[in-house]
Amino acid sequence: MRSHIFFKLLGSFLLVIAVVMGVVDLTATHAWERSLRAEIETSMREKVQLFAARVAHQPAASLPQVAKETALQADARVTIITADGLVLADSEANPAEMENHRTRPEFIAALAGNVGTNVRHSHTLGIDFLYAAAPIPGGAVRLAYPLQAIADLTRQIHRTLLGSSIIAALLAILIAAAASQSVAARLNRILQFAAEVASGNLSVRLADESHDEIGRVASALDGTARRLEDSFRQLDESRRELDSVLNSMQEAVIAVGRDLRVQWANQRLERMLPTGLRRGQPVVESVRDPELLRALQTTVESREVTTARATSITPGKVFNITSAPMPGGGAVAVMYDLTDIERVEKTRRDFIANVSHELRTPLTSIQGYAETLIDTERGPAVEFLDIIRKNAMRMTRLTEDLLVLARVESGEHKLKLQPLAPSELVEEAAQYARERFVGSDFQVEVQNSALKMVAADRDSIFQVFTNLIDNASKYAEEGKRIEIGAADVEGAVQFFVRDFGPGIPSEHLGRLFERFYRVDKARSRESGGTGLGLAIAKHIVLAHGGTILAESELHHGSTFSFTLPKSREA
Repeated sequence: MRSHIFFKLLGSFLLVIAVVMGVVDLTATHAWERSLRAEIETSMREKVQLFAARVAHQPAASLPQVAKETALQADARVTIITADGLVLADSEANPAEMENHRTRPEFIAALAGNVGTNVRHSHTLGIDFLYAAAPIPGGAVRLAYPLQAIADLTRQIHRTLLGSSIIAALLAILIAAAASQSVAARLNRILQFAAEVASGNLSVRLADESHDEIGRVASALDGTARRLEDSFRQLDESRRELDSVLNSMQEAVIAVGRDLRVQWANQRLERMLPTGLRRGQPVVESVRDPELLRALQTTVESREVTTARATSITPGKVFNITSAPMPGGGAVAVMYDLTDIERVEKTRRDFIANVSHELRTPLTSIQGYAETLIDTERGPAVEFLDIIRKNAMRMTRLTEDLLVLARVESGEHKLKLQPLAPSELVEEAAQYARERFVGSDFQVEVQNSALKMVAADRDSIFQVFTNLIDNASKYAEEGKRIEIGAADVEGAVQFFVRDFGPGIPSEHLGRLFERFYRVDKARSRESGGTGLGLAIAKHIVLAHGGTILAESELHHGSTFSFTLPKSREA
């Protein structure tokens, strides 16, 4: 690489030197030749004028002698010509054998009263001549200077310039070689520096004290390496801090790339996996839980937060998984251990179910004995017996609702999903409402625009509607009107029960579906409610894979709506 840069720079310098030498040689030679010709032409003009003045006073017989003398003095060929172009005398040729000169340009200019000059090839001697002619009475005189001397002198000067140029070129080559060697060495240091930085060695430094372009480049690269080293040091410190935080978490954390290969996991997850964690390998080789794999795959593809429930990561453990997308295209999953919570919740459900089951028999007995005594007794005791019967009935309803809720929460209540038309479910609910309000001035209206089929358990959804209708009847006394309907939404159907009563304050909306929560406790007790109807409806809808919510505005009624996913079979 070093020799490559060196020869490139040296070749560039040599090319520049050669071009400069050629231009200088050509320019200087031509300039000198033009200058010499101009000087000779000026001298010839002066000499021919002096000769013309001398010939003007000479007799014709002495003209040949004068021509020869002038030729020796002027170092040029002399010719005396009449106005007709005939040669009277010539210093080098017989006038009688010479051709007529009346067509010569310099002669024509002299006859016009001017000093004429011309350069042309002499056919007599076979060389170029510079001709200068001046007028005399009755003709003209002409001097001819051979230009061969100029050519010889030009070649001599050219050889001198060439020798000088060669010497200058040799010196320039030495200087260029030294400069190329210096530049190549500096560039090679920069190249080695870049290679070190590329290999990850950010502590390397590049020193160049020059202030030229290469020096500024070296200084910029050195500063970049320093900043990169600082940035990587800060990133490394941040990474170590993040590792410490994540490793101290009680929750297991795993990060995967776009290709679902393991990028990172904290120590909590590594301790959980019996076969260990294989970094850089597909996550399925380390964790075989299908719900975790499905959550990560969904997050990578949809770039949305996904939740799941995993039961096979560790035997006997239950985890709630939250998978979120990462900027690089991968996903990170956090696993919350719900084993203890699930155990406590199961214990609570079992306790409630057992207690409710055990209470059914004595409550039935109390209710039966109270009704028997009411039929046989007379007097004030009947009123007290009726109170006992009503409370026994209320306790019976409460235990029944507790048993239903426990079965739904635990999953014991198996749903019989089948494709159903929303119109059927809405019509059954409306029929129940009409029968419930028979003999009253309540109005039941149906608004159904749903066209999609839903996957639902008919009896369970009917129970949801009855609970919502019973709840609406308690708060719709002022409105005297209930609307039941359904409408298509994206990927599902939304069902609703709307009343036009006084409405529910906003601070209660978030807790309506909690067990035993009552907005108006006195009214609920008077109506015989157990406080579990909405909780049962919520868990049934969630078991169907839907959602349920309540919306209300004071003095404008309330709307309870739930969604059911559309049927895939349909």
